Amino acid sequence: MVDSDGLRPGKIEVGIVVRDLATTAAFYGDVLGLEYIGELEVPVGSMKRFGRGDAVVKLFQLHETPALANPPGGSRGGTGLRYLTVQVDDVEQRVQRCLAAGYAVPVSTFEHEPGVPVAIIEDLGGNWIELIRARS
Repeated sequence: MVDSDGLRPGKIEVGIVVRDLATTAAFYGDVLGLEYIGELEVPVGSMKRFGRGDAVVKLFQLHETPALANPPGGSRGGTGLRYLTVQVDDVEQRVQRCLAAGYAVPVSTFEHEPGVPVAIIEDLGGNWIELIRARS
């Protein structure tokens, strides 16, 4: 189905430019638990893609590393795209995996509303990922 503006429902892809593709890919795959989809080489860099449902996170490392980066601090560090939200079955389990792998947890698990835990974890590049329990 296409709406009146020609947009198709369902698929969102987000690209994140990273400095260390291998380490960041390990975080999104092993720690966060997203499904590895594949790799793509383009003339200016390399990309690894990870998915969950209809969403795709594209990790992209340029051959020439950019000098600038987003300010740290997730939603508190500046304007623009500051965090991703990922629904998971067990928020605390993902938080513990993150901590065990040596990654930061800037916001510990709390209840957003009764029975709905939320936490924020941080990848190697300082990008924040909000984890929220998937609703049935």
